[in-house]
Amino acid sequence: MALVAPASPFDRSDFDRGVTELVRLGLEPVFDETIFAREPMVAGPAAMRATAFSHAFTRDDVDAVIAVRGGYGSVELLPALDADLLRRHRTAFVGYSDVTSLHVYLNCQVGLASVHGAMVGSRLANGPSCYDPGSFLASLGTEPMGELATDGLVSVQPGEARGPIFGGTLTQIVGSLGTPFSFEPPAGHVLLIDEVAERPYRLRRALMQLRLSGRLARAAAVVFGQLPRCDEPGGSIGAIDVVREFFADFPGPVIFGFATGHTTTPLLSVPLGVETRVIAAAASRLILEEAAAE
Repeated sequence: MALVAPASPFDRSDFDRGVTELVRLGLEPVFDETIFAREPMVAGPAAMRATAFSHAFTRDDVDAVIAVRGGYGSVELLPALDADLLRRHRTAFVGYSDVTSLHVYLNCQVGLASVHGAMVGSRLANGPSCYDPGSFLASLGTEPMGELATDGLVSVQPGEARGPIFGGTLTQIVGSLGTPFSFEPPAGHVLLIDEVAERPYRLRRALMQLRLSGRLARAAAVVFGQLPRCDEPGGSIGAIDVVREFFADFPGPVIFGFATGHTTTPLLSVPLGVETRVIAAAASRLILEEAAAE
């Protein structure tokens, strides 16, 4: 497994603990010294980060690439990446948050699956209390993960739908619109929306942008993460209130509180770009019917 730093710089002690955790899981992490490069906001120059990402992705001895952390900066890599090169190698990529930019690129422009999953410098560094080892390892396997459910799931709009799952952090998704690297999921997809620390009016504004762009009309179902710290200070309006109101007339199933991405509970790693069934009911759940790896 190759480690890359496509976004913000990271704490070396977090990195070392994350590497130790990967080894504990039976994986063999590899990386080059450019991963420790530093600029004020990002982990080295964009060209260097793009080269490191492409090199990691195309190594013959690497089955998966995992980001050390998010923060900011992944979008800066996109103009320097070669879609044909990445497509030929078909390596799994793992991360969440700011690296949603790379998920969108790989899923929508390159045509590859990826994994919305635990990263090295935060969740892995802090062990199984912060991420789910079973789903992390299963997301990298060649067998479909099957049923995934978490405590606290809320059925906002009941129903059942099936389609390939796409998405990630909401601000990165809407930030891609109008660029050459736009979020372009197919009609009938399952839309995964994660976010953290965005107040309710900002969530609503971003969701409205998805609606006005026509992207929301392509979704057969919507799966929201836990959206921590997205409630109005004082609790007058919660993130779930925004979701309930905004999706009151949505024709497909909508569930809220799935533990992937930014969570207050151990993070579940979930493949993107694979066929998924969404069941919104008293016992809401996802059923992953394809594997991200080949």
